[in-house]
Amino acid sequence: MAFSKVFIPYGAYWSSPFSKWQGSLANEHAVELAAKTGRKFFELRKIDPMKLDNLYFGITIPQTSVFYGGPWVAAMLGNPDITGPMIGQACITGITVTKLAAQDIENGLTSATLAITADRCSNGPHMVFASQAKPGATPNSEDWVWDNFGYDPWAKNSMLQTAENVAAEHGVTKEQMDEVTARRYEQYAMSLDDDRAFQRRYMVPAEVGKGKRAKLIEGDEGIFPTTLEGLQKLKPVLPEGQVSYGSQTHPADGNAGIIVTTQEVAAEMSQDKNITIQVLGFGTARTKKGFMAAAMVPAARAALEHAGLKPSDMKAVKTHNPFAVNDIVLAKELELDLDNMNNYGCSLVFGHPQGPTAMRTVVELIEELVTKGGGYGMFSGCAAGDTAAGLIIKVSGK
Repeated sequence: MAFSKVFIPYGAYWSSPFSKWQGSLANEHAVELAAKTGRKFFELRKIDPMKLDNLYFGITIPQTSVFYGGPWVAAMLGNPDITGPMIGQACITGITVTKLAAQDIENGLTSATLAITADRCSNGPHMVFASQAKPGATPNSEDWVWDNFGYDPWAKNSMLQTAENVAAEHGVTKEQMDEVTARRYEQYAMSLDDDRAFQRRYMVPAEVGKGKRAKLIEGDEGIFPTTLEGLQKLKPVLPEGQVSYGSQTHPADGNAGIIVTTQEVAAEMSQDKNITIQVLGFGTARTKKGFMAAAMVPAARAALEHAGLKPSDMKAVKTHNPFAVNDIVLAKELELDLDNMNNYGCSLVFGHPQGPTAMRTVVELIEELVTKGGGYGMFSGCAAGDTAAGLIIKVSGK
């Protein structure tokens, strides 16, 4: 899907800190926290939420009252006059809601749409489904987070097994995964330099608790210090496998948002009139059953094709990489520089709260391109069901 009329105002996006599950965000209502963080964003950026004319709300893990979805979020954000649907597409939910917002702009249906995402893996719901077919109407049940992480009803395997399948097919070893994981931690550490100067460009603190217990969460929580030596000591999770606990991501909590607009509105909302951010192309793909980590390759190629660009044109590349093997295979197939993908952070290190993960990564992609003086950037990330999505953007100025 190609775009020519879709822009993102510079600075018109945010991510909360990501907190490893069962951390400081574990008892916060994910939807209410996202609205609270979003209100703080509008205040800090001096953007009037009443200028929005539409909203897409992405969430994958149920919260109480989430039935009211988009309208509830919009009202809590400060614009009770707009509405919008609630979208869930596992790990690429953030890209999906951004794409839907972009389609509306491209087709002239709206002029300023908020794509907002929220999720909380912590304290995941235990779902009970009525069943009249069982003796005594004994209900069926599901632990929403763990059961779905561990079993794909179509491929009939876990997400971890998909990574092992891809590693086996491409001959990727544990040693290679350890090296990439150590490198990704080094790159994440770049975002912490100078008192988190890079993260402060987009990160809005999360306010948790009430009264005397209220506090601000300024930065990510639960990031595990990583060294190559430490990774080498870890054994694979599965017998005869290659993926250790160190070379895969961890569940987390958080939220993120991006305002998608026309070029004219982008100029009005931008925090720096000299910087232009244009959305050029999206791509989606589904790979063979049980090979989720490989789906990023065709999704990236589709996005590049729609944008009329080549991998070599990219000045920055970011991924949602729940497993280190994702990056290894993508770099191999598209002939990318493996060591220079994911500067400043990625989900392998900062965690995976589902809906907001890809959106935060795209925000970081924008800011990395700004630090480099502009250029083309690509995001690609996989999702449950052996699917993936890709995005191409162009940053001009500075």
